[in-house]
Amino acid sequence: MYELAEYLVTNLIGEDQKYLIEYDETTGALNIFVCKDAIGKVIGKQGRIAKAIRAIIKASAMKRNLRVNVEIKELE
Repeated sequence: MYELAEYLVTNLIGEDQKYLIEYDETTGALNIFVCKDAIGKVIGKQGRIAKAIRAIIKASAMKRNLRVNVEIKELE
């Protein structure tokens, strides 16, 4: 899950922007922290890109019989 999230975020915001991805296998929590300048690129208009990211990651998790909860937050 981590690699897929990293691939999606990197291609959306570019490699020069700061981001952090944390994945906890025991709880299934995937937290994506993005810097303030690029958070709009990850969320998108009316949250459409964020919904698409969640759908892609959850579909990939279902193939592996995993449950994942994706949260997108601003990096502090």
